[in-house]
Amino acid sequence: MNLGELLWAPSPSRVEASQMHAFMRAMSAKHGFAADWASLHRWSVERREVFWREMLALSGAPLPMDDGRTVVGEGLLGTRWFPGVLLNYAAHLMRHRDDRPAIVAEDERGRTRRLTHHDVRAAASRCAQHLLRIGLDEGDRVVGFVPNIPEAVIAMLAASSRGMIWSSCSPDFGIQGVLDRFGQIAPRVLFAADGYTYNGKPIDCLNRLRAIVEKIPSIEKVIVIPFLNEHPDLSGLRNAETWASFVDDYPQPEEVAYRSIPFDHPLFIMYSSGTTGIPKCIVHGHGGTMLQHAKEHILHCDLRRDDVMMYFTTCGWMMWNWLVSALGVGSTIVLYEGSPTHPGIRHLWELAERTGITVFGTSPKFIAACENAGIHPGREHDLSKLRCLLSTGSPLTVENFAWVYENVKADLQLSSISGGTDIISCFVLGNPILPVHAGEIQCKGLGMDVHAYDEDRRSVVGRKGELVCASSFPSQPVGFWNDPDGSKYRKAYFEDIPGVWRHGDYIEFTPRGGAIIYGRSDATLNPGGVRIGTAEIYRIVEALDEVTDSIVVGKDVDGDVDVCLFVVLRPGVTLDAALEKRIRDRIAAGATRRHVPKHIRQVPAIPYTISGKKVELAVRNVIHDLEVKNKDALSNPESLEHFRGLV
Repeated sequence: MNLGELLWAPSPSRVEASQMHAFMRAMSAKHGFAADWASLHRWSVERREVFWREMLALSGAPLPMDDGRTVVGEGLLGTRWFPGVLLNYAAHLMRHRDDRPAIVAEDERGRTRRLTHHDVRAAASRCAQHLLRIGLDEGDRVVGFVPNIPEAVIAMLAASSRGMIWSSCSPDFGIQGVLDRFGQIAPRVLFAADGYTYNGKPIDCLNRLRAIVEKIPSIEKVIVIPFLNEHPDLSGLRNAETWASFVDDYPQPEEVAYRSIPFDHPLFIMYSSGTTGIPKCIVHGHGGTMLQHAKEHILHCDLRRDDVMMYFTTCGWMMWNWLVSALGVGSTIVLYEGSPTHPGIRHLWELAERTGITVFGTSPKFIAACENAGIHPGREHDLSKLRCLLSTGSPLTVENFAWVYENVKADLQLSSISGGTDIISCFVLGNPILPVHAGEIQCKGLGMDVHAYDEDRRSVVGRKGELVCASSFPSQPVGFWNDPDGSKYRKAYFEDIPGVWRHGDYIEFTPRGGAIIYGRSDATLNPGGVRIGTAEIYRIVEALDEVTDSIVVGKDVDGDVDVCLFVVLRPGVTLDAALEKRIRDRIAAGATRRHVPKHIRQVPAIPYTISGKKVELAVRNVIHDLEVKNKDALSNPESLEHFRGLV
């Protein structure tokens, strides 16, 4: 299969039934532009203040106050969105008052819980009342060291309903990884589980929890959620109680008392990956998060009340926040806690069949694992309700696209999406009214003025360049925590190319409007001065039957760069001269001679972040005998030792 090959196109009836099509027709009639996708996107960027005002109305968010102003100020650093609006993110998510399912939660042991919208509101009310009783107020930080379970959602909603700021880490973080994050923001309350399970193994968190609480003196209260044991041992934990005792003080929940707060009031503190230093604390606001997620869910995913959405994620990744926001549409969200492949590779597909998932979110790593296992989910499971498959974390290869359409479902919107924690949303993503082409992301996000800039800072099409955003948008960070003059924020996104947001991805926009991401800019290879995206090599190498995973980095040698490729091979396969030649020949044929690695080495594992992203920079540091900072940000830091001395 070739890059750009047409794989799927929505039927005319599917296009006409979509919310994107309805919005396009309505805006075309109201604002006087042609009723086609290109015109809609152009209007959404050129008249962005009108577009985002229309989007706010479409979201259905309760607005206790709105003075009619949409945007004040100029430029990416000087703009303020909806300065006269008061709202509340939690009020938007909990505006549905019925007994339809809101959350279906399942773990790898098969334990299932179902909560209605009424259940979620009642539990959040109890939790919020207790937070207020112990003295918390607007702006205080409430944090979670939690698995992907309903209590995490409820605690977040309770805190945000009163203007407190939520931040979370998944329990697979080490002590230092948690301290590097929570230690910067001085939380007053910590929600934590007593443990979690992964690949069938119970992992106790209480000793780590004691160490974390001991090292963060601002923590005044600890609420422990029983996950492994019904009665966890709370000894040695400062001012701790169980979840049940915390919420059961209010057996008759009152109506949730939402605090009406400004559009840009802090909602979440998110964290950069931390693989190059102490994580940056990225602050996102109530309004920007709500509005951007509503746009992506309603229009780009065509999400409705009767949909069931699952994204495999942890509470330490922005896709958790993105998933939970689907409650604002009134959809059911599926929370899965545990390994996606335990007790077997078919487990999540079984979950999709069992719960009637309509929108299934995953990663290229999981899709590749399914392909390598030789399974056929569409034949083996009833996926008749599945209509959209989302993937993020790294670029989907052409082979990934082909496998999905051949083995999952032929009539399916396959949306590779890309953005990041920095914007808590997407720059490029899917679209229910556009076709899917192999290896391409379908389109730019509405309202997102994104471009590929060449070396002369010109916007180019059909050529690779730096991903930039040239105009402001509501889900820009409010700022960084502990950055009073904004210098860290400016340095992160605006220093290299003044006047635009430089995102750090190496991208190409195709003439038809699709996007191809070639990897991170800081991992781009430069042999002989020619820029090569790492994904260009991954797409070719990982299509070989013998290769299950790979990572490619550059090694500095005498003023030039040697391309170094490391491969994980199938069990029983060894990297010999014949296989090396096959790899080199395949890369030369599929790309150029400049892409061919100087060195190819076999390793037992590739290092990943906890959120499932390859860490080229850490491997690059190892082969240059440089320090690797913040190994706690990696899911398998021990794998780095295999690279030492290989080239």
